[in-house]
Amino acid sequence: MKKSLIVLFLIFIANLSNAQFIKEKSINAQIGYGLSAPYKSVDRIVDKGFFMQGEFVLKVHSWLELRPYAGLILTRSDGKDLNDNPTDEKAESKAFIFGGKARVRAPIPWFAPYVEIGVGGSIGNFETLTAFTNIDKNGFIYHIPFSFGVELGRNNNVDLGFSYYFQPTVEQYVGAFALGVTIPLKTK
Repeated sequence: MKKSLIVLFLIFIANLSNAQFIKEKSINAQIGYGLSAPYKSVDRIVDKGFFMQGEFVLKVHSWLELRPYAGLILTRSDGKDLNDNPTDEKAESKAFIFGGKARVRAPIPWFAPYVEIGVGGSIGNFETLTAFTNIDKNGFIYHIPFSFGVELGRNNNVDLGFSYYFQPTVEQYVGAFALGVTIPLKTK
């Protein structure tokens, strides 16, 4: 069984190297307003912060892109809930994030809506303190990225969207409202 899987994997890699399925390559840089919130909360809290991310964009088709990414999310509690009342609940993240996503987009110039999903990891400090949860974790956790938004401009080089990273291990999600710029790379 083990040998069969190795042979199958080698055949798959050999086919990919001959297929040349990547049409274009580019870099996408995003910066935005970071947020974090617990899965369950009494006081309805959202902690605020900073988000930045870089992606290596591999265009497979006009409607499909593969996007390995790396970034940073920093959120901190201000001690208030959404109604500006004092609270002890919080969902803070200070983490380096990385992983891979697939983006499906409408191949329309000037205004192209998209949706993304993938899998990744976070390394850092995470604290979720609510009436239901008391988690204080340092180190590595996995996350599930989900994003949606719109690409703007003649060549869809400006990206405006919402990015979320669901972190089941610490019972919180982090996200951002972000603005991105895509820079095409020259290929030989």
